[in-house]
Amino acid sequence: MARQSNNDGDVGLSRFRCAGLLLTGLLGMFSNVANAAWELNLQLPVTALARRVYDLHTLLTWVIFIIFVGVFSVVAWSIIFHRKSKGYKAADFHDNTTVEIAWTIVPTLILIAIAFPATKALVEMRDTSQPDLTIKATGYQWKWGYEYVTGDAAGVKFMSVLSTPRDQIENKAPKGENYLLEVDRPMVVPVGKKVRVLTTASDVIHNWSVPAFAVKVDAVPGFLRDTWFRAEKEGIYRGQCSELCGKDHGFMPVVVEVVSAEKYAAWVAEQKKAMAASADDPAKVWKMDELMARGEKLYATNCAACHQPDGAGLPPAFPALDGSKIAKGPKAVHIDIVLNGKPGTAMAAYAAQLNDTEIAAVVAYERNAWSNKLGELVQPAEVKALRGK
Repeated sequence: MARQSNNDGDVGLSRFRCAGLLLTGLLGMFSNVANAAWELNLQLPVTALARRVYDLHTLLTWVIFIIFVGVFSVVAWSIIFHRKSKGYKAADFHDNTTVEIAWTIVPTLILIAIAFPATKALVEMRDTSQPDLTIKATGYQWKWGYEYVTGDAAGVKFMSVLSTPRDQIENKAPKGENYLLEVDRPMVVPVGKKVRVLTTASDVIHNWSVPAFAVKVDAVPGFLRDTWFRAEKEGIYRGQCSELCGKDHGFMPVVVEVVSAEKYAAWVAEQKKAMAASADDPAKVWKMDELMARGEKLYATNCAACHQPDGAGLPPAFPALDGSKIAKGPKAVHIDIVLNGKPGTAMAAYAAQLNDTEIAAVVAYERNAWSNKLGELVQPAEVKALRGK
């Protein structure tokens, strides 16, 4: 289960939630739970909808438990006290109208009783009307792209990439507290505001999930799906992609930071200032050392997971770039495959993820790193000329 942290104290569990914690705790005493993770229940909810889901889950757990105890008790009592060794003989009858009516009506009444709160929760989950803020979340292999569509932060966009150090992933260093559930840039939202999240994907089906919000929605290429949440407590809440989306599926966390209105306003101002300062001049002519420095960082973020930091790749799915025909072949072909990807393979298109300068930098890096050493510059103007073709 994904972990979370928040800045507040008591959560004020309802009677059902307390009972649920007691039940799962008792069951956990007799289970072979891994020492590394003792979480035995859902994440503590931080939205009204999540509390409703939590309470419904706990209520159903008790209903199932009571049914289990009742059925198991009857079966156990029958086996122990009506066994053949005590002289009992099996009854010889074909049907019992009373019993058949009872075991039809009672489950039906239980299902009807469950249907009312479940339907109410589902209807509320789908009500994305009148949001205070809308954010588009796009799934890529294997990271999330966020674009603030409405609100004060409209126009702010960035990539959110796993930030767990490679040394931890490769077991060369102790695991951190939020191992594989930490990113370089989380989604930031104000507390108490209704946030609508539009989801889509550029390659395969992903899933945007934050258990503390009771939010879990697929991101499907070519479609826009939506969900919403209204966080009531400041803090950092963690989830992850919940679809089997490929090789690095387990390296695609979702992190949402909920802050006060004042901190959110300051964050928005900071983001817009940073975007203005880092905006690339498409007419700039870059030098080799500048391209290589920037390209190395972009390659580590976007390409190294598949093609490896040393360019050796993971053949046959992810071919090597060191000494490859693409990296040492015609420059236009190399730029085109980075821009548009390669259909039928895991090579994604980066035209929507990177600007002309960034693509020029990463292509220049790949053509001059490792043993390639072609000594070729790639300028943003060259990428721009091929982008529209």
